[in-house]
Amino acid sequence: MRRESMEFDVLIIGAGPAGLSTAIHLAQCAKQNNLSLEIAILEKGSQVGAHLLSGAVMDPVGLNALIPHWQERNAPVTVKVTQDYFYYLNKKKCYRLPTPSLMKNEGNYIISLGELCRWLAEQAESLGIQLFPGFAASTLLFNDDKSAILGVQTDDRGLDRQGQPTVRYQPGLDLFAKQTIFAEGCRGSLSQQLMQHFNLREKCDPQSYAIGVKELWKIPKEKHHMGTVIHTVGWPLDSKTYGGSFIYHFKDQLISLGLVIGLDYRNPYLDPFQELQQLKRHPMMNALLQGGECISYGARALNEGGWQAIPKLVFPGGLLVGCAAGMVNVGKIKGIHNAIRSGMLAAEAILQNLTQWQQKELTAYQTAFNQSPIYRELYTVRNLRPGFHYGLWSGLCYAALDYFIFRGHTPWTLHFKPDHIYLQPKSRYQPMHYPKPDNKITFDKLSQVFLTATNHRENEPCHLVLKDPRLATKINFTIYGGPEVYYCPAGVYEFISDHNEVRLQINATNCIHCKTCDIKDPRQNIIWKTPEGGEGPNYQQM
Repeated sequence: MRRESMEFDVLIIGAGPAGLSTAIHLAQCAKQNNLSLEIAILEKGSQVGAHLLSGAVMDPVGLNALIPHWQERNAPVTVKVTQDYFYYLNKKKCYRLPTPSLMKNEGNYIISLGELCRWLAEQAESLGIQLFPGFAASTLLFNDDKSAILGVQTDDRGLDRQGQPTVRYQPGLDLFAKQTIFAEGCRGSLSQQLMQHFNLREKCDPQSYAIGVKELWKIPKEKHHMGTVIHTVGWPLDSKTYGGSFIYHFKDQLISLGLVIGLDYRNPYLDPFQELQQLKRHPMMNALLQGGECISYGARALNEGGWQAIPKLVFPGGLLVGCAAGMVNVGKIKGIHNAIRSGMLAAEAILQNLTQWQQKELTAYQTAFNQSPIYRELYTVRNLRPGFHYGLWSGLCYAALDYFIFRGHTPWTLHFKPDHIYLQPKSRYQPMHYPKPDNKITFDKLSQVFLTATNHRENEPCHLVLKDPRLATKINFTIYGGPEVYYCPAGVYEFISDHNEVRLQINATNCIHCKTCDIKDPRQNIIWKTPEGGEGPNYQQM
């Protein structure tokens, strides 16, 4: 079958807050200047929001700038933060601490990122922007000498496990644009390829990541206090492992409960999913959840590298926006506002330069970013996350020194190393024994994966590719005890004894697209590739 092609002025990869904001602001500006632009957005999820997961408490500053009268348009941003609490937990008790000024949420809103982006998608379509959910951008399209991006190719559908066409085979599309905007979010597969091809990370630190594991609960009315925000540090994590939990009292008796763990952790037996189950056994959490029902589950990697880990944002024919570049403010625990603002900066740069069909490097966007509130905001908190590399207490003390005394303007900058190098051999640790689930408050991994509604065709090529299959047993299992079994929050990986030999089995149909394996594998042997469009989780209010 012949591969078809389409051409656009601007093509955006990813319908998250950064991608949608780029499209909306570009259409707004074009309308003001009486220009007609063909703008399209590709989204690999089955619908906008299907793959989006965040806490989330949103600073509305970005949305205010993008759509000033969002309240009048019934944006799903209605739960204003009313109370802030910060606790230190040990195994049995909780101790309230002063809420750091950076983490205070006055004027912010508890939201579902998926709901917000579905609403933004409606605003985009009303401006004539074309949205293509269920289409995964799988391959970069270059010019002849590979010096510029021309667009992307969508996935071929209907291949078997050997990559051969079946009776349901449909070739992908070649999509071309004057500018292609990569808004894939954290650890985007094409964004990673672009960074390597154009050497975009030459002058920055390696990106640092965390995994966020989240459940959505409906709790009894008398326990629900809409607008309440709670963060904790301490148990169940040890003092050398960076992380903390959140409880956000959302609307309709719903709470978002989650645990974030830095992927620079050392213990190969640590299991983020099980650590979340442990958290719920704490008396404070258990009392809150009794009589409630867990209605959704999910997990996603998130950027934590901040200012010193942001790559060059421009290259011939395209741009990086939002979390594809890593614009989360770790001190505030927020990134949605910066994703929106980066999309707006990109739109303005595109409009100034989109005059003819040629793949330019839009340096105006890089310049605007370097002069923007995003840059200044991330600069002042640049040392907070790496300050925790020596543990919880030293990190808290350093944060007080760096931000609250120097206000983020210390004459030094702390740096990051790749997360995977911190993992230690299994010989230095004992296996961690987690209690069995009670199926009321705590659950097993596969039961929770069911709540993600994830779906992949059984007979398609595996989208989790081992560069060298031998390393799975020779290195991962033998030296590290098979850490992929533990760090994967969806039960994708398991080691099976087969005729006195151990082999790795990859259950790719379980994958919820969190990208943790692509980040934490000790030899960087696992490559996450896009499966067929429309597959993966189908989150609703996450």
